[in-house]
Amino acid sequence: MTPIVLSVQSHVAYGHAGNSAAVFPLQRLGIEVLPVHTVQFSNHTGYGAFRGQVFDVNHLREVFLGLEDRAILPRIDAVLSGYMGDSSIGDAILDITARIKSANPKAVYVCDPVFGDVGRGVFVRPGIPEYHRDHTLAAADIITPNQFEFEQLMGVTLNSLAHAIAVAKQYIAGSTKTVVITSLMTPDIASGQLATVAITAQQAWAVQTPLVAVTPLPNGMGDAFSAIILAHLLQHKTLPQALEQATASLYELVSHTEAGQRDLPLVAQQQQIVAPSSQFQAIAV
Repeated sequence: MTPIVLSVQSHVAYGHAGNSAAVFPLQRLGIEVLPVHTVQFSNHTGYGAFRGQVFDVNHLREVFLGLEDRAILPRIDAVLSGYMGDSSIGDAILDITARIKSANPKAVYVCDPVFGDVGRGVFVRPGIPEYHRDHTLAAADIITPNQFEFEQLMGVTLNSLAHAIAVAKQYIAGSTKTVVITSLMTPDIASGQLATVAITAQQAWAVQTPLVAVTPLPNGMGDAFSAIILAHLLQHKTLPQALEQATASLYELVSHTEAGQRDLPLVAQQQQIVAPSSQFQAIAV
């Protein structure tokens, strides 16, 4: 049966961010998606000015109740969440996730804790990083922070790949959780390279890729990556296989982004989602 993902994220009409970056890759990889939008904007904030509306949490809860009315919850295999405008949105996501897991104990929750990045710092409302640390991390089966977000969540400054793995393993010890850290550039990683690392309580794998020199970096990279790695896991790839495929797809999509463009070429380069031209090996570390 085709896997089903409930994807609760922001949405833009123009460009690729949030659900606009996640839904198509999931569908292209054979996943049925139930997209629920937390906002509807004309474009993402990378373009500067934008218009649109942040949806009230009651709107979100109404959509969730409508899905429940359709008796779809037992068929949902995963929940994927990204940018949260405020804590009430988080509460609604955690509530529907708990109800889905009650209906389908095999369902997984993937949380991309979108709140900051190197250079930009924290770009969400005050309290959102703390909400993730205190609430969503405990509920999530898989978290996909970038290095900045992981450091903020764990209260550390990473000095090596081994340090990142040790901190993650300490956090998830005794659980079945998975931590995937993206855009890792610690001092021990070679210049011009960056790493993506997947960590469980027992094992860890790292994929290193060349750093793509494109300016500005396109928006939606983390949103697309989280969707692609989830799709591969739902298609019964192992964690290192899913890490390899998602990292290679994102590398190719960024590599094919024209200088000055603020969006990944998801449609024009959709084959890179399915069968990326480059392959990078996940090394046990």
